[in-house]
Amino acid sequence: MPNSAPHPPGSSSTRSRSARLLQAAFVAAVLLQLAALYVPQTPDGAPSPPGSDKALHVLIFALVMLTGRLARYPSIPLAIGLAAHAGISELIQHLLLPARSGDLLDVVADLAGIAVGWYVASMITRHRLRR
Repeated sequence: MPNSAPHPPGSSSTRSRSARLLQAAFVAAVLLQLAALYVPQTPDGAPSPPGSDKALHVLIFALVMLTGRLARYPSIPLAIGLAAHAGISELIQHLLLPARSGDLLDVVADLAGIAVGWYVASMITRHRLRR
C-alpha cells in the first residue's frame, strides 16, 4: 500500500513536485507572452492608456525570465533567447501582423523585463540560500 503521509519539506518528492510546478509556471508564462505578442489586436479594439504597452512588455519578459530561472533553466541561454525573441517578435509584428506594428522601444522594454526578471530571481534564490 502506498504511503500517503505528507513528505517532509526538502524531501526529494517535495523538490520534484516544486520543480514540476515551476516548469508549469514557466510554460504558462511563455504561452502568455506569445499571446500578448502575437494576438493581432487588443480584444476590444480600444486604445490602451499611454505607457501600458511598454509596461506589459517589461512584465511579460520579466515573468518568463523569472520563472525560467526559478525552474533552473540555464540563465545565460535563456536571456539570450529572450533577447533574440524581443527583436524577432517586433519584426514579425511589423511585417506579418497588419493590425500591429514593430517598435524599437518595445525591444528596449523587453530587455528591461529580462533584466528585472533576472534580478528578482536572483533575490529569491539568494533569500532561499540564506534560509
